[in-house]
Amino acid sequence: MKGIQQMIMLVVILGLNFYVLFRLWNMIPPVGVARPVFVGLATLVVGSLLLFFVADSIFPVWLTSVTFKIGTSWFFIMVYLLILFLLGDILRLCGIKQVNEFLFSNWKSLIALTGLLGVIFTAGYINYNHKERTEIRLDASRWPAVKKPVRLVAISDLHLGYGIGPNEFSRWIGKINAEKPDIMLIAGDLIDNSVKPLYHYNVAEMFNRIQTRYGIFMVPGNHEYYAGMKEGLEFLSKTGVTVLQDSAALTPAGIYIVGRDDKTNENRKTLGEIVAGLDPEYPVILLDHQPYHLEEAQENGIFLQFSGHTHRGQVWPISWITDKIYEISYGYGQKGDTHYYISSGLGIWGGKFRIGSRSEYVVIDL
Repeated sequence: MKGIQQMIMLVVILGLNFYVLFRLWNMIPPVGVARPVFVGLATLVVGSLLLFFVADSIFPVWLTSVTFKIGTSWFFIMVYLLILFLLGDILRLCGIKQVNEFLFSNWKSLIALTGLLGVIFTAGYINYNHKERTEIRLDASRWPAVKKPVRLVAISDLHLGYGIGPNEFSRWIGKINAEKPDIMLIAGDLIDNSVKPLYHYNVAEMFNRIQTRYGIFMVPGNHEYYAGMKEGLEFLSKTGVTVLQDSAALTPAGIYIVGRDDKTNENRKTLGEIVAGLDPEYPVILLDHQPYHLEEAQENGIFLQFSGHTHRGQVWPISWITDKIYEISYGYGQKGDTHYYISSGLGIWGGKFRIGSRSEYVVIDL
């Protein structure tokens, strides 16, 4: 069944690419070498998108990284072109024939379209590289076990791998250490699609540079499963990060950190099973990668749930979809005495564009 779904998805993606590229072909006047050059570029971007899925096993890291960056960047550009061309065809079907002047053999339209997308995606790239610092203050005074203020730095969706490498991760570590955290939390998707580039760049040792008083705790996300949970856990064992899979850890700060395995694991424990037997004298912070069924945290007396996964859609208008899917797709929420924060993520999947969303790290002061 999974193979059939993947095949259907591949056919859909190829079909959408064909439509967009056919529309671009029509915009290019049939003169000189413009169309043959376009065919070459089209083959490069679509081929990179498809080739990446097999490149991990046959290509060196640098070449796989190139195919990943080109292919996934094209994917987001293709989404915007798809929207514009569909809008143009709808207007044509409505009888507005003047649209034909823009869609067929028109250098001015092509240059204007290229300029528009250039501005949008350049701004999106700049926005992605600007990491927002989000601060939350929560009152934990009703738990006598929390004897002094505690600072946590919480992040999600690092997606370290072929797209996000050691140089970028090093800059993030600098921002984290500047906060002087007692505890660091990672709500899943630390790994992107493969551990191969993480070993190649010796990323595991970089975690030793993160300075916390009581340690780093994380839960798996769906991408840890995509990369291979066995391989992912083996890599994470070399980082010093405590991975919580349906388990809890009591920190010296007087706080339980509970990690629930990702929703990808259909046999994961219920939240009730995980917290059963925990001492109610201590507040519980829950890490759960995908923010579904938020009411479960309230029902089980969780003080704070921190999740990621949504990316807030990453680029508009996908953010509209995530807003519909999730009760809270981004930001702070509260149910009774339970607090929630759903992060848009520090990293990103694929092309490094943030349009209508932001990359962030969250500083939580108790």
